[in-house]
Amino acid sequence: MSVLVVLEQRGGKWNRTSFEALAAGQKIGQALATPVTAAVLGSNIDSLATEAAAFDIQKVFAIDDAALEQYTPDGYAAALEQLIQASTPKVVVFPHTYQVRDYAPKLATRFRKSLVSDVVDLKTVSGGLSYVRQLFQGKLNADIPAEGDLQFVSIQAGAFRAAEPASATNPIEQFRVKLDPSAIRSKPEAPYREAQRSVDLGAAPVIVSVGRGIKEKENLPVVEALANALGAELAASRPICDNGWLPMERQVGSSGQTVSPKVYFAVGISGAIQHLVGMKGSKTVVAINKDENAPIFETADYGIVGDLFEVVPALVEEIQKTKA
Repeated sequence: MSVLVVLEQRGGKWNRTSFEALAAGQKIGQALATPVTAAVLGSNIDSLATEAAAFDIQKVFAIDDAALEQYTPDGYAAALEQLIQASTPKVVVFPHTYQVRDYAPKLATRFRKSLVSDVVDLKTVSGGLSYVRQLFQGKLNADIPAEGDLQFVSIQAGAFRAAEPASATNPIEQFRVKLDPSAIRSKPEAPYREAQRSVDLGAAPVIVSVGRGIKEKENLPVVEALANALGAELAASRPICDNGWLPMERQVGSSGQTVSPKVYFAVGISGAIQHLVGMKGSKTVVAINKDENAPIFETADYGIVGDLFEVVPALVEEIQKTKA
């Protein structure tokens, strides 16, 4: 019995939410007192398997096959079906990506199981685990008991802080699959390419993000001053970008960019789930909001309850003193 985490890559590059799913898998393994393994699929994936083997897991299954060079739901479902039958895991964990949404329900159905999708938390209950997923755009949480001899779970982006590599190198098992080319019915086309962004918030170590608490566009310089003082990128919640106060490329959230900086300042942001999805991977979150009951404080490591028009200028002044 084990926990199997399926890591996602495309073109030899990891989807970074894979390591958030790995962190969730490690927590599931601890709760169930069972080892954690990982799987990576593709063609010519030796270097990726070696990278994955550096994490705190029992071993890596490398499923290397020419038929998996490009993603197809038929190919991935067939390959993982064979691995699951051979390794008999208790729980199979995926990052909740567009690709996983495409093939994971198909895979779970082959075992007559359901996929518990978009999990945001885990709860230890008597005799096992419960998976937490959100309903009605985050207004309600549902606890789904972890039942049965095989479970399929996908993890919401930003819900868990990404796992970090360990010092040891763990074993890699080359798992051979038998794939019938005629059974792969879809023919992949070139992947969709987004327009090039002039701002890559995902690479920023420090971000200052502004929300509706700024009240109007003319007040943005108050927050821009904090970003400049910290050498940070300026970002925003969706309402700010929808109003055209900042360009859409600076939006953080489920319909914007997903970020994981060392420090994230949430200024005048209430903390709706759509925004939290985009920034929950931040190492340290500092929230400034005059509403002490704002949901953002549940995520924040440090919180300041106060008027941003008083707090932010005071912060800027203190930061500038340290540079003098």
